Amino acid sequence: MNSEIEKRRTFAIVSHPDAGKTTITEKFLWYGNVIREAGHVRAKANKSYTVSDWMKIEQQRGISVSSSVLNFPFEGCMFNLVDTPGHQDFCEDTYRALTAVDAALVLIDSVNGVEKQTIKLMDVCRMRHTPIITFINKMDLDGRHVLDLLDQIENILHIKTAPFTLPIGVGKLFKGVYSIAENTFHTFNKEEGHQEIIQMEGPDDPRLVEMCGENWVEQFKEEYEMVTGGMDPFDHEKFLKGEMCPVFFGSAVNNFGVRQLLNAFAKLAPPPMVRETDKRPVSPDEDAFSAFVFKIQANMDPKHRDRTAFLRICSGSFTRGEKVYHVRTGRDIRLAAPTAFLAKDKEVIDHAWA
Repeated sequence: MNSEIEKRRTFAIVSHPDAGKTTITEKFLWYGNVIREAGHVRAKANKSYTVSDWMKIEQQRGISVSSSVLNFPFEGCMFNLVDTPGHQDFCEDTYRALTAVDAALVLIDSVNGVEKQTIKLMDVCRMRHTPIITFINKMDLDGRHVLDLLDQIENILHIKTAPFTLPIGVGKLFKGVYSIAENTFHTFNKEEGHQEIIQMEGPDDPRLVEMCGENWVEQFKEEYEMVTGGMDPFDHEKFLKGEMCPVFFGSAVNNFGVRQLLNAFAKLAPPPMVRETDKRPVSPDEDAFSAFVFKIQANMDPKHRDRTAFLRICSGSFTRGEKVYHVRTGRDIRLAAPTAFLAKDKEVIDHAWA
């Protein structure tokens, strides 16, 4: 497969309103060095909005309405984040946006657990066998018990879980997360905002008790036993079929656990896959260019009455100014000004791949 296509990771974030989607989007862009400072979502007065929420209504209400697409690089991969509206008034758009992605991040609020909108969107992902990675957010608040949350995901969202990290402590006493595969402890310190990654011998390492206190470590060990002894180990094949999801814990607003999540996407999430069509499957490494429109957005530029069509490229590569055959009208059109967006900022692109 072409190395450009291999690098691509296209995903959407699926969540109930207020689970922290805007915040986590912002942290992703910050890691991709696309924005210089992650302005707090609520920082409306000084106008440092999250760049994905560019429409007026979004800036006033702090919600994502239109699904724009954000591109950012990370660890040698090119990420395309299709921003999906979370509020139910805008769900039609969200369903269409989910047809354009290769994986999805399911974001769950540790306080409220699995909520209505997440269930609906997850049904769409299941229908398409979309690979899922789950992030349980807001661990710095007094949320539900870890095993309850994992049960909810399995029973309500009908997908097997494979926790990659486990939290120690909760709420004001949240100490950090333990990475099961690497046997490392990631410390959480809200006041100093300083995080350390400490290599451990295993869950019985005495330093854990020194750092977190006996009660929390006891609880963590029970959870660790349950997860490693009683649950199926992670299976990448099942993940790609949308039957099993890795689970991470953290706090997006404190930028905690977000980097592990991006690393997991780079490592586990698939590059562009073969796409089913009504005629035949289309492979991303075919030479011929093919794409479908998953969204048309009007009035993106306040100075003009414009309409922008968002394309998902399925195969081949595209060079600016090329003619393409438009199936519905049956005629050739020249794509003279193909554009990549980062919220309000846009740049004309010369080349694009699946």
